[in-house]
Amino acid sequence: MSAVNEKKVAALEAVKYIKSGMTIGLGTGSTAFYMIEAIGAMVQNGMELKAVATSNETEKLATKLGINVITLAEAKRLDVTIDGADEVDENFKLIKGGGGALLREKIVAHNSDLNIIIADSSKNVTKLGKFKLPIETIPFATQLITAELDGMGLSPVQRMRGTEDYKTDENNDIIDIDIWNTEIKLTDLEQQLKTIPGIVETGLFLTTTNLVIIGNGENAIVKKR
Repeated sequence: MSAVNEKKVAALEAVKYIKSGMTIGLGTGSTAFYMIEAIGAMVQNGMELKAVATSNETEKLATKLGINVITLAEAKRLDVTIDGADEVDENFKLIKGGGGALLREKIVAHNSDLNIIIADSSKNVTKLGKFKLPIETIPFATQLITAELDGMGLSPVQRMRGTEDYKTDENNDIIDIDIWNTEIKLTDLEQQLKTIPGIVETGLFLTTTNLVIIGNGENAIVKKR
């Protein structure tokens, strides 16, 4: 079965965890798109929900589908957040940020009681790092951070959109780094990166995930922490 169908399978399984009256977090990306579509249909059928979006793109889609989008400050706490991942390993650790929404995604995950990750089978890996790790940086410091990451052997590349610097919804830059051959433990790497002034957030999600749903052919494989 195609990756698109596997994404739909995972999304439709995940929305079963949503109940009327909940305040939910809506992720960003190609897999999250199918989840948001499914929730839009649930709302049109009478389910009452409030939702916090992890990106401007997600907010536009959710609003178009009739989902009541509120701010995180208004929500205070989320019952469930459903989001995708670029890679997920057997220990519920993730790389996220291919779509550039990693900062808001991590904030929303931190403020959620239940975090569900949905993905097609190609995202399920035994080791993180074939997908480049996104790092969100303050533009004032991006060039110096790039040089420092290069000195750490992480092969940094500033993300571009055409000929312009890629900008996140918070108007920050993204640097993609190669962690595949690093011998540093992921927890240590996360800590080391966060000590560099100007790095706002990394795409390592190491502790937030409670449930992973993988679309595998026509089946949804559910893994609980």
